[in-house]
Formats: sequence, C-alpha cells, structure tokens
Amino acid sequence: MPNTVGLEKQTPKRAVRKEKVGVVTSDKMSKTITVSVAGRVMHPKYKKFLNRTSKFKAHDEKEEASLGDRVLIYETHPLSKTKRWKLVKILEKADPTLIAPTVGQE
Repeated sequence: MPNTVGLEKQTPKRAVRKEKVGVVTSDKMSKTITVSVAGRVMHPKYKKFLNRTSKFKAHDEKEEASLGDRVLIYETHPLSKTKRWKLVKILEKADPTLIAPTVGQE
C-alpha cells in the first residue's frame, strides 16, 4: 500500500476571469442587457488611434441595470447562444433626464 501521508488533493485553480466596463445600450430583453465597451486601437501602419466599440450580451439576474448605466461585467460559461457575460455591479446609474423618451411616451 503506497504511503499517502502529506499528499493533498490538488484542485485546479480557476483562471482569472476577464472583466470589462461598459455602458448599457439595451435592457429590453428578459434578464439580459446589451453592454457596449469602447476601446482605442492604434492603426498598425498609420499610427492613428481608432475608436472601436464591441457589444456584449450580459446576464442581469435581478434586472437592476437600466439604459445608460455604467456597469462591470465578467466572462462566464455560455448561458445561451450569444450570452457569455454576467453583470457584477452597477458602477454609475444614468441620469434619467438625459435619456431620450421612446416613441409613444410623452
């Protein structure tokens, strides 16, 4: 029988999850928000900075984020066909007076 004294069960450590900060551009889906993340990339030849925007669908379990909020999201396992991010917290609530009213509301 082999000596197992001092050997501990090795559990693999979870990789550091990717986190992104962005602005909520849509909250019309059930428990899902669309977050736009802006970034600046330098053109390889012309060395000019370009503004790039990426959109991510994130899971919002409590449906607490609203349009225009700055939020922190992190990467997770696939939750649906296009949803791979979860809402961590709302960093800054949007001012409701700055958001334009939708059609039909006056």
